[in-house]
Amino acid sequence: MAVEANEFKNALQLWASGVTVITTNTERYGTQGMTATSFCSVSLEPPQILVCINENADTGDGIEESRHFAVNILTAEQEEVSNQFAGGASQEERFANVSWENGICGMPILNDCLASLECKVVEKVKAGTHWIMIGEVQDVVCRSGSPLLYFRSAYRGLSE
Repeated sequence: MAVEANEFKNALQLWASGVTVITTNTERYGTQGMTATSFCSVSLEPPQILVCINENADTGDGIEESRHFAVNILTAEQEEVSNQFAGGASQEERFANVSWENGICGMPILNDCLASLECKVVEKVKAGTHWIMIGEVQDVVCRSGSPLLYFRSAYRGLSE
């Protein structure tokens, strides 16, 4: 018997995670992005990561079409960027006040984030209300800074 949704949610709030913005770009849907905390490494050989995307998120449609996406790991100074990409705003509004450029695969790379990983989709797996997108990393850009963290429904940072 599965646990109740609230019990599950309460337990997961105790897991601190980094905050990312997942981006993609297609002719049909244009430039798209969304905030995601469900991101992790999968394999070193070949270099693979995964992100989990709600089946109703429009960014997922773009990833499905382009077969590519970028994971932009946010810095501690990018709470507003996280909020901007978390929903409520149109795709155009999400990118309006953010400095970005196309990566080598044509995916939007946020210029001020901690790191960006540009990926090619190698597998898509349905899990409940989400799609697990497994991507093979095609390019990486790393910068300096501290990560934006999310814990107990609030943003956090590292203490020195």
